[in-house]
Amino acid sequence: MAQHNDTGHWGEDLAVQHLKSKGYTIRDRNWRSGHREIDIIALTEDMRTLVFIEVKTRSENYLLAPEVAIDRQKIRNIGYVANSYIKQNRIRLNCRFDVITIIGNKNEGIPIIKHWENAFNPMVVY
Repeated sequence: MAQHNDTGHWGEDLAVQHLKSKGYTIRDRNWRSGHREIDIIALTEDMRTLVFIEVKTRSENYLLAPEVAIDRQKIRNIGYVANSYIKQNRIRLNCRFDVITIIGNKNEGIPIIKHWENAFNPMVVY
């Protein structure tokens, strides 16, 4: 597996641990619609909100902040997949789009995890 794929999977695993520690219930990981994907789909602790979560992981020596990689096209794709998920699963809950960024290395130190709730709304991206 390529190094960046290994880092990405490690970051997603950390994000899942973080979410579970906050009381979230993980419904799906790497859910696909066509070639588009959502990293994590979870329910909030009160089970009233479905959260679509994009995870970005970078090593400590990376030049740009991980959240910079979430551009308009990425947001559109997430919105498209979320819409498919909602329709396919007949979801009748409030929905939210979060971002979790992780900076660190798998084999050294403690990674920095940041969780932005309600980070974007794909309905306003044109």
